[in-house]
Amino acid sequence: MAPLVYLCVRPQVDAADGEYASFQHAMGVDETGLERWNLVEDDLPAEAFTRWRGFVVGGSPYNTTDPADTKPVEQRRIEAGLGAVAQAAAAGRTTALFTCFGIGVASRALGGEVTRDYPEGTGPTGIRLTEDGRRDPLFGDLAPEFSALTAHKEGTSRLPEGAVLLATNDDCPVQAYRLGERLYATQFHPEPTGVAFTERMTIYRNHGYFDADAYDAVAAHVLSADLAEPQRLLRRFAAMF
Repeated sequence: MAPLVYLCVRPQVDAADGEYASFQHAMGVDETGLERWNLVEDDLPAEAFTRWRGFVVGGSPYNTTDPADTKPVEQRRIEAGLGAVAQAAAAGRTTALFTCFGIGVASRALGGEVTRDYPEGTGPTGIRLTEDGRRDPLFGDLAPEFSALTAHKEGTSRLPEGAVLLATNDDCPVQAYRLGERLYATQFHPEPTGVAFTERMTIYRNHGYFDADAYDAVAAHVLSADLAEPQRLLRRFAAMF
């Protein structure tokens, strides 16, 4: 059976290494079950949809709402590759889970809208499943309400046509959706433990996600959060697909 693949969209190598390790740990797989492809440096390969049975996408310091003429070549390559994966998954030709930065690219590629109206600070936030989420094959096994980690400057303001809202909260109404049977997207980060997230915070300390001088307080809040449900989501995704 072909493996899954983690598509790296972070230019910071240490952050990408940590995120890849977090996805492996949460999904209960090693590098043979979850390979890695670096979209920062390489185009999506032509044989991607036969080489891998599914894709997982994490976060990035890039924003899809950045003006087009300011996007570096690496960001344009990333968005083109993720857009192709989103189109294929929406058509049922592959499986994909887009998270954080990934949900923005997928939403835009599939005709939805992304704006700067729904940012969330760094740390745990409450997530509520919708009625459709409670019935969903992947999300329905989760608790109706749970905590997950966020840190983002933009959010989906309008779902792609045909998408089903699975999870929400007051600050960023689109927290997760499904399109078709094989494309899932979450605004929150399902993969990191609290420790892994605080390590990532040190890398992005001066990127405007939180007050750099408040690192200790933010990190303590992260470390106190119960993050069991998001990681169960990833383990279930790996088992289902």
